[in-house]
Amino acid sequence: MSVSQAVLQLFQGVLAVAVAPLVLGWLNQCRAWLQNRRAPSLLQPYRVLIKLLRKEMVLATNASWLFRLAPYVVFACMVLAGAIVPLVATDLPFARAADVIALVGLFALARVFMALAAMDVGTAFGSLGSRREMLIAALAEPALLMVFFTPALISHSTALTTIVDQFSNGALQIHPSMAFAAVAFVMVLLAENARIPVDNPSTHLELTMVHEAMILEYSGRHLALMDWAHALKLTVYMGIGIALFLPWGMAHPQNWLELPLALAALGVKLALAGAGLALLETLAAKMRIFKVPEFLGMAFMLAVLGMLVHFLVET
Repeated sequence: MSVSQAVLQLFQGVLAVAVAPLVLGWLNQCRAWLQNRRAPSLLQPYRVLIKLLRKEMVLATNASWLFRLAPYVVFACMVLAGAIVPLVATDLPFARAADVIALVGLFALARVFMALAAMDVGTAFGSLGSRREMLIAALAEPALLMVFFTPALISHSTALTTIVDQFSNGALQIHPSMAFAAVAFVMVLLAENARIPVDNPSTHLELTMVHEAMILEYSGRHLALMDWAHALKLTVYMGIGIALFLPWGMAHPQNWLELPLALAALGVKLALAGAGLALLETLAAKMRIFKVPEFLGMAFMLAVLGMLVHFLVET
């Protein structure tokens, strides 16, 4: 491992953590503009995090060590995911760990700790949110794996770096199977990040919320870490989508001159992804929780169709 690779790896990890609230702020601005409302400041998520970090934490009397540990585990999992997903460069020291199956396991680990912590204090809403989250996860994770298998079959590898190199540096080819995988990935992204139509991130109506119900008992620094991890997870998912479907413009660790162009390309891609996600949320309506299995079942079927198209048409 060279010094340039180590520095670029550290830079990418810090970049993912630092830019995550900005991505959330851009998404909120686009939603406000599309709904003809006054948009909040682009830096509002940073201000909220700073305010929460300065506040005193209030813990339930029956909260165990698990409740206190969960925010740090969840945040650490998202930071690690942001470091291993290729955002601005490939062939980094963590590239060997950027296996799509391991990445799904990393998301699952964070989800399990969050669900257990929500049930730890024994509140009704925390348990309700945890059960709904596990229902969504049981359907979203298989669909996400099926999405990953299509580019993995094309590139003959489950490593994100290899997939990026195959699509960006190989011969230009049209893969109809990737269209099915892209639609399925967007549906999984909406479900995994508690976005409309699966969940409304801005609601506090107890009967409908999922993610917010699990963090109702958190405050202060713990709540800041949970909110930051949630924004980072959305950014990582966008980064995965960029790596799978728009991998062009990434730098190589041996060529620092490509880094400014890679940063500019990443900014444009994240801006377009945020605007597109805001448009989808504006056009869609929050669905009933009983309709979520049908929604994610459709995502699974589209991902499987992508694999079948690859075997029938592209091989």
